[in-house]
Amino acid sequence: MSRERSRRELPPVQEHIDKLKKVVEEGNYYGALQMYKSISARYVTAQRFSEALDILFSGACLELEHGLVNCGADLAFLFVDTLVKAKSPCNDETLDRIRCMFKLFPRVPVPPHLVDVSDDEDVHNLQEALGEARSRVENLTSFLRAAIKWSAEFGGPSTGHPELHAMLADYLYTECPELDMVRISRHFVRAEDPEKFASTLINFMGRCYPGEDDLAIARAVLMYLSMGNMKDANLIMDEIKKQAEAKHPEFSESDLIQFTSYLLETLQRDALPLFNMLRVRYKSCIDREPLLNELLDEIAERFYGVQRKNPLQGMFGDIFQMMG
Repeated sequence: MSRERSRRELPPVQEHIDKLKKVVEEGNYYGALQMYKSISARYVTAQRFSEALDILFSGACLELEHGLVNCGADLAFLFVDTLVKAKSPCNDETLDRIRCMFKLFPRVPVPPHLVDVSDDEDVHNLQEALGEARSRVENLTSFLRAAIKWSAEFGGPSTGHPELHAMLADYLYTECPELDMVRISRHFVRAEDPEKFASTLINFMGRCYPGEDDLAIARAVLMYLSMGNMKDANLIMDEIKKQAEAKHPEFSESDLIQFTSYLLETLQRDALPLFNMLRVRYKSCIDREPLLNELLDEIAERFYGVQRKNPLQGMFGDIFQMMG
């Protein structure tokens, strides 16, 4: 009975949206944040989810437009949380709203790590800029990880909507002060945009330390293969070879790249003995990163039915690890 009464007593949602907009425009950002939370919670309690989503979407966009990333991200996360409570399906309308909020997260050039800081003020400014960048990335990541999980549970692909993975991969690569190419690659291989991933890897080759480029490329190809995606594994390899060989002639000489090329050829036929021979022949370069052996175990299971000793060990066995 009380819930029915609250449903009737709540005013039209636009009244709250207009009122809260004035609070934000007056500069009371944190006061507005608390009001957005409390008012939307009342609509959720009354199971008026659509109106709660309207309030949270409006608030997230306004706070982000005014540069309040923490506040905007908080409301964006609550927007997704409300989608889950409402069991809202993953559809174009909701994805449009998520896309709008994502585009409002700032992209700020971050000073490179190896800068010539001549005094304490320079050091302080650099540390402050890096701290702000990390905070932006953490806020955006929390929002999109929740959105990926929601999309997987309510009508999207079981690993989450590809566009949401693409958003997160792109933001992590362009905005994160410390690049984590493993994490970035996990999302790119779910983004269904191998051309974009290839371009990102080419860009990475021009900014990484020696020895990181071939590792990033091999890892990307093996991630696709561990999912059974031969098409995109070959596409990304061909695209990188086409773009990289002119600028990076040493690229094709890498043992790891040679192994990856041979692997792609081997997997096109029933050739488990040759697959095992390649792993032995190129063991030293494969062992540069433990993840490569994990991925190869998954590839062996997927293509040749070879059972892993510990099925839970695989990196892609747990969907939630893909959300990281």
